Amino acid sequence: MPDTIPKRKRDADAGAERNKKQKVKKPWRTPKQSQTDDITGLSQRSIEPGDVGIWATCSMNKEAKSVGDLRHIFNHYAARLYGTGVDAEDQQDADPSADIEAELKKELDDLKKPAEEPLFTPIKLQTQCLLFFKCRKPLEPVSFAQAICEDAANKTLRSRCRFVKRLTPISMVGKATVSGLDEVAQQVLAPHFHEPGVTPKTFAIRPSIRNHNHPLTRDPVIKQVAAAVGAWGPGHRVDLKEPDLVVIIEIYQNICGMSVVDGRDFERLKRFNLSEIFEPTVQKPSAASGKEAEMVNKTTDSEVMASDQAVAVQNDHDSASILRRAAAEQEQVADADVNADSLLAADAAAAAAVVEASSPPGAE
Repeated sequence: MPDTIPKRKRDADAGAERNKKQKVKKPWRTPKQSQTDDITGLSQRSIEPGDVGIWATCSMNKEAKSVGDLRHIFNHYAARLYGTGVDAEDQQDADPSADIEAELKKELDDLKKPAEEPLFTPIKLQTQCLLFFKCRKPLEPVSFAQAICEDAANKTLRSRCRFVKRLTPISMVGKATVSGLDEVAQQVLAPHFHEPGVTPKTFAIRPSIRNHNHPLTRDPVIKQVAAAVGAWGPGHRVDLKEPDLVVIIEIYQNICGMSVVDGRDFERLKRFNLSEIFEPTVQKPSAASGKEAEMVNKTTDSEVMASDQAVAVQNDHDSASILRRAAAEQEQVADADVNADSLLAADAAAAAAVVEASSPPGAE
């Protein structure tokens, strides 16, 4: 009896120790698995200076499904444009009666090859409705995203993204600081504005800032990039309506990215918005907004005013007085229209002034 009590105690202690070890034991994972989310397949890596990629927006709570749709489309276009990647659509069309031995041999050969970094790596973000695909060479984000949007516009895109909205290609990523933005601008803008033999071009700047409050804000960013364009450019000028080139700037948390796209293609392809390409928003006749709506209202008011004044002339036979009053009121309306036009051109004039001030002496 005295011997059994210590034995039971030893068994209980041993069992408690085993349970304790089982609780703290972590599941074994390969290095590749540890960098990827188990549920969404998104990489745990962050966006870093020097990266190249494509931003994408999507419907709320549809991030995981949008990643799957975009991965499918990106692989298809990578195989078509660059001859790399895995085209799932071509695999579906493959002959099921193909030689099984040849397929097994191909799989074994692929296993023997050293692991290669994928063309696309979706990065996990802490922001809803926002995705980022990190890319590597030979993929060029601007032409790649434009090719997808072109096929969508031509109704030849074989796979439709259900929840994806806009694609924004980024040619280079840097730190979200004044010096970081300047470094990115020098690298991205040079081939389009600063190379020898480049003709003068019109341009517009489209900045987007998310989850970032300091030190970069919208107006200083526009002025800094406009100054970078005009510092070495031969007479480049701002045109917000029909620019030759559009400079896209994306600032997110502590990083900033930039790319340059063709302005006419950018507008024709709904600013690379796949949702708008597939189902364009119906524009109402009275959908003018902001200053344009105000100008339209002033024009309508002046026409009604002139009609009422004509009736008054016929009724009280005092044509001279009425006409003088109508002329004065129409002159006031014209002055207001001129002021509205001045407001519409304010942003363009400000950027143009920066470009002119930063142009080298003697530039035409």
